[in-house]
Amino acid sequence: MANTDIVNSKKSQEIIEEKQYDERTLQIDRVARVVKGGRRFRFRALVVVGDRHHRVGIGSAKGPDVTAAVSKAQNVAKKNFIQVITVKDTIPHETSAKVSGAKIILKPASDGTGLIAGGVIRTILDVAGVKNILSKSLGSSNKTNVSYAVIEALKSLSPKSEWITTKVNQTEKKTTAKESK
Repeated sequence: MANTDIVNSKKSQEIIEEKQYDERTLQIDRVARVVKGGRRFRFRALVVVGDRHHRVGIGSAKGPDVTAAVSKAQNVAKKNFIQVITVKDTIPHETSAKVSGAKIILKPASDGTGLIAGGVIRTILDVAGVKNILSKSLGSSNKTNVSYAVIEALKSLSPKSEWITTKVNQTEKKTTAKESK
């Protein structure tokens, strides 16, 4: 009886953990390795995991079957979480990133605009919890490169407190300039 309670509690913890994150599979590929007797097939999965509260991660992994590849990729994504800086459900400033052949441009949008993005970019930003944004993908349409470019662009965001040209910094400079005269 006690053993079944432990098993049930472990299952309930796993269910709670799964519901905590929004996990979406972006791509599944069959990859082949040529060996002496022919080809050995494996599967590669690209997965995005987010909590819809400005945390998101991307993971890519291979496995002997699809479910193994997806579960490995989810674990990799959970280990690579980044914090997305937002202001009023959008990003604080324009940003861009280039990974391999994929170039991504992300621009902030006003309330009510929605996610103006396609494919992989839309999925990643939706899972991250960004509600209003404009985006453009240039160059390669490779889903892996595009997804890593989106993550690099989101990493490059800086919060308003770190901006050089804020009103607080300008007023401080004016007061110090008057004092030095």
